[in-house]
Amino acid sequence: MSLPRRLRAPAPTWERDVDVVVLGSGAAGLSAALALRPVRSVLVVTKDVLEAGSTQWAQGGLAGVLDPADSAENHVRDTLAAGAGLCDEAVVRELVDEAPKSIRYLMRLGAAFDPSHDPEPRPGFDLDIALTREGGHSHDRIVHSGGDRSGAEVQRTLDESALGAGVDVMNHTFALDLVMGVGVDGAEQCAGVSVARTDRNGVVQSVGTVNARAVVIACGGYGQVFASTSNPPAVTGDGIAMALRAGLPVRDMEFVQFHPTVMWRGPDARGQQALVSEAVRGEGAKLYDAAGERIMLGVHPQEDLAPRDVVSAAVSRRMAEAPGGVDDHVYLDATHLGERFYERFPSITAACREIGLDPATERIPVAPAAHYSCGGITAALDGSTALRGLYAVGEVSSTGVHGANRLASNSLTESIVAGTRVGRDLAWELPGPARVVVDPTDDPLAPPLFDPVRLREVKAAMSRHVGVVRSASSLSSALGALGSLARHMQQRTDGGVEPSRRSWEATNLLTIASAVVSSALARTESRGAHRRSDHPEQDDAWVRHLETVLDAVGAIDVRPER
Repeated sequence: MSLPRRLRAPAPTWERDVDVVVLGSGAAGLSAALALRPVRSVLVVTKDVLEAGSTQWAQGGLAGVLDPADSAENHVRDTLAAGAGLCDEAVVRELVDEAPKSIRYLMRLGAAFDPSHDPEPRPGFDLDIALTREGGHSHDRIVHSGGDRSGAEVQRTLDESALGAGVDVMNHTFALDLVMGVGVDGAEQCAGVSVARTDRNGVVQSVGTVNARAVVIACGGYGQVFASTSNPPAVTGDGIAMALRAGLPVRDMEFVQFHPTVMWRGPDARGQQALVSEAVRGEGAKLYDAAGERIMLGVHPQEDLAPRDVVSAAVSRRMAEAPGGVDDHVYLDATHLGERFYERFPSITAACREIGLDPATERIPVAPAAHYSCGGITAALDGSTALRGLYAVGEVSSTGVHGANRLASNSLTESIVAGTRVGRDLAWELPGPARVVVDPTDDPLAPPLFDPVRLREVKAAMSRHVGVVRSASSLSSALGALGSLARHMQQRTDGGVEPSRRSWEATNLLTIASAVVSSALARTESRGAHRRSDHPEQDDAWVRHLETVLDAVGAIDVRPER
């Protein structure tokens, strides 16, 4: 299979110079941009509008040790347990230490978190905010806003703060490929990014080059590579695909976390599905099959609040058994909350009412769906990557925090911590100037783009063969389907599809799908969010990361991380 090493686009007609360009406008990107101001000129590039990414949709909150009855050691232990042996403990400790500061920082910026309803204040706790629990956590340490609208509050806070600080935003602008250069010492260095301005329908208006001393990729994950996902339409793996085309290594692509409780809307539902937050189980909700039997009883000591990979696998196994003749969903029972459900989870209540269901009196139909990408561009918690001048923060990165499976509500926290850290560091010191040596858009021989009309075949193959439980047989079927689609793209004689937002996204998702399947085939064990029916046990020989690169001829190469 040969994949494009750059995206086909019209020749650039304009240039812009800034100190730092940030690709993506979620929590990680805006935290970085805010920390850069007013010391540096910074441009945020977003292919839609500021609030179109995953942050806006996050129902879970931010995890941090704020209660004196909790401890950093507890938070570290819970994170390492969820990560199934592949977390970097030193990086986890960095995150846990800075997590409380990030929450207090957001509060100082104006974020309104839910107040405590405890009849008596927690001893030694100096904040009037509620602390709740989610799967995998041993203590109450999750802060929420609006019940299940935490992401929207974080997005609002950062939007207003960044714009108020003078951050420049370029809406409806698609980041195409990195512009490569060399530093004053002759070493390879990122020199900027080529971008395309589009109209609201994704039609190209112009292509230009943003020259920058530093490029921060904060484009999020790749949930839209699956037919059913909790992710919004914009989450198409653009940043990771861009890094692959630039020759950078990405890692842990096989670890896609499936959220166990995504609302089931029928067998034909596709695209973004309504999430039923883990916080519902944190309030005591239980999972049942269609025959009325508890699912998590006896599966894990934390039962329904076990880590997400455990719950998703248990739900998938129970669905495969088809109890009560139902094999495509189970039920979440939160009726013990009664009408308090409406106040605690207003967004979920609205989603339930859309399908004619009352969560106060009826069980909610749910099933696992793609939710979070644990893998990504290999980076440190300060965003630094293997390429000088290039940084990656948020879900697009693989820092060692999440390992093989993310602990609930650690992701928003990581985005704030990592984004703020890279912004602060670049405010202090920028990489040296770089001389451009390759402009990837100035090439009429660029390979064709993937037809977005056929993207549904990629998504269908991924959901059918690369879901919660995989096998060599299912993964080989997926790889065969993807290879056939890639060959069709290469063999077109009609000039291929026109450059547009949709065709660029489709090409990126084909690249991401190929990387995910290849990595999943290579890891012959079950660990965290990667489950193999033909290799059901963890294998100590696999306590290592897998690195994925796109070689010079556009082939995916998977190897143990060096």
